[in-house]
Amino acid sequence: MGTVAPNLMEVSATASVHKENGVVANPPKELDAGALFVLKSRGSWLHCGYHLTTSIAAPALLSLPFALTLLGWVGGLICLALAGLVTFYSYNLLSLVLEHQEKLGHRQLRFRDMARDILGPGWGKYFVGPLQFWICYGAVIACTLLGGQSLKFIYLLSNPDGKMKLYQFITMFGGVTLFLAQMPSFHSLRHINLVSLILCLAFSACVTAGSIYLGHSNKAPVRDYTVKGSAKDRNFGIFNAISIIATTYASGIIPEIQGTLAPPVKGKMFKGLCVCYSVIVTTYFSVAISGYWAFGNQAMGTVLSNFMGDEKPLLPTWFLLMTNVFTLLQVSAVTVVYLQPTNEVFEKKFADPKMPQFSIRNVVPRLILRSLSVVVATTFAAMLPFFGDIMALFGAFGCIPLDFILPMIFYNVSFKPSKQSLIFWVNTLIAGVSFLLVGVGAVASVRQIVLDAKTYRLFANM
Repeated sequence: MGTVAPNLMEVSATASVHKENGVVANPPKELDAGALFVLKSRGSWLHCGYHLTTSIAAPALLSLPFALTLLGWVGGLICLALAGLVTFYSYNLLSLVLEHQEKLGHRQLRFRDMARDILGPGWGKYFVGPLQFWICYGAVIACTLLGGQSLKFIYLLSNPDGKMKLYQFITMFGGVTLFLAQMPSFHSLRHINLVSLILCLAFSACVTAGSIYLGHSNKAPVRDYTVKGSAKDRNFGIFNAISIIATTYASGIIPEIQGTLAPPVKGKMFKGLCVCYSVIVTTYFSVAISGYWAFGNQAMGTVLSNFMGDEKPLLPTWFLLMTNVFTLLQVSAVTVVYLQPTNEVFEKKFADPKMPQFSIRNVVPRLILRSLSVVVATTFAAMLPFFGDIMALFGAFGCIPLDFILPMIFYNVSFKPSKQSLIFWVNTLIAGVSFLLVGVGAVASVRQIVLDAKTYRLFANM
């Protein structure tokens, strides 16, 4: 870390004019402060794997047993596997497009840059940029809420008669995020995200072990794997479950993560994705299968709630404390990762790329603006403890377009595969089906908000 000089060297290293198939590429533009300071291109493929894993394999995976209650064994496992295959394919397409653009002299470090150069300026400025910003900032609010709930859970385990309210724990978690938000760049999170990867494996192993233990004990409920509810409820449940599974695989910041790779980037993203998806396959399927096997259609929104039982915890207190500490620490890393697009926007608008990164001119606005963004997110999380329902609606409109639709469009527009080719129709099919899911998922999310609206209260102690 230090001054601008090393970054200018990186720019000059990648600024050479490429010649591909007789076509001379355009030299890239000079980097702005957001790309120069936040999206430093210094990482290896392993670092990329750490970032990818933290952005995707988050505590939201603990809702997968609940998703299976809405789909059953066959439908649930098919959707879980299919979503994994489609997202792995989709993220690889994004990587190939980014590599292709780099060969042409346009190294794109942000999602909005891709949309601007491939689809036109309006797409980046008015659609992809704002959509990604609000999805990522919404994820920060949701993670802050989840962190506060985890803290409260730990508090009640050690002090069952405690009187502290949820908003107090959310504020505590926000204080930790306030400190972590000052990490200067995405690349500087590489060690934190390695620990996050290990924590994800740890809490998933704990949940799997706890589910298997309870499944073989007399404490487990009578298992019933039928899908509950009326025909209407079951139909809405299918789309709700698909939205849950799609959201657990969502990232929304793939170009920014690839932007942290030191050039040349060819092939590095694929290795990083292999690291990430080895963790995903291990954790997602173990948690989903063991949780649904143990609790059947009584699996709750998060499987940790099933461990608490109706009157007393079904597992030893020390085990539940350990599991929740792992979850709490990992969600703090996820929160900081999803702050990076916000940090990059602030840095681009208010920092001076001609001054050193750690000069007073750049440090003061960085400290103020990052702190302000965390304070605002913490305030919203405390005010709106039902934000998860709202985030489900945002997810339908944001996660699916960014991760399931745009990569297919970017590839078809950039590489222009023949309309008789398999890849053209596979991409078109995925984009079309995903577009339908956006509409249906939004309807299902609005319906859930209406059903839960009677419980909504500002600063509720949920």
